[in-house]
Amino acid sequence: MEIVIRQTPSDVSSTVADIVEGYVRRGPTTLGLATGSSPLGSYRELARRHRESGLDFSDARAFLLDEYVGLPKTHDQSYFSVIRSEFVDHVNLDTDRVLSPNGESPDIAEEGARYDAAIADAGGVDVQLLGIGTDGHIGFNEPGSALTSRTRVKTLTEQTRLDNARFFDSVDDVPHHVLTQGLGTISEARHLVMIAFGKGKAEAIAAAAEGPLSAFCPASVMQLHRHVTVVIDEAAASKLQLADYYRYALEHKPSWQSF
Repeated sequence: MEIVIRQTPSDVSSTVADIVEGYVRRGPTTLGLATGSSPLGSYRELARRHRESGLDFSDARAFLLDEYVGLPKTHDQSYFSVIRSEFVDHVNLDTDRVLSPNGESPDIAEEGARYDAAIADAGGVDVQLLGIGTDGHIGFNEPGSALTSRTRVKTLTEQTRLDNARFFDSVDDVPHHVLTQGLGTISEARHLVMIAFGKGKAEAIAAAAEGPLSAFCPASVMQLHRHVTVVIDEAAASKLQLADYYRYALEHKPSWQSF
């Protein structure tokens, strides 16, 4: 796991955009897209590069991490809609090649297996963007999720519903259930890129990167992955015991070694 500490959220977003751009410029690629607030700056930066530098997404495809159960695709807070309004509509990524779990499926119990099969049929995800919850969840794998779990229905904790209430008229409008890629599904992506800002995420980042491997902190599953880049600002790094080493390692990173 490589921990990259940047001064500001803007610096974090630029670094994450650099990583994604590297994959896109190498040819056809499959992106794993997260929603929520953490990746928005990176999406805006990638859209700017598309407009101003011709960054071409026409050979890319994408899979979303999760979707609310029972929320229509047309709802402005469905992740189907959010990823399009925040990113896909601003670049030349074919919207038909941006897939998400179907929260309106008539067979919701089987939707997870169908979605995992679609990812496998596409050859897997090349680079997966991730945020992290204040309780250490990634995707919507709440504490207690099996580290080998697959895409499935999960019940949101009240804290997660409260955290997401800012996107709705009230917390009562936030669904109780989601379809989410499991920790095992996420771990099959070839490169995981985690994004976090602010002191509110500092304890979760420390637990994920330096704490024990435990279902109590679902993001700690990244410790088992062969290629992880955690890009955070100084505030989110404030609880890391080895922060000085991470800065030192980045300063002395070999010129030939990419993220």
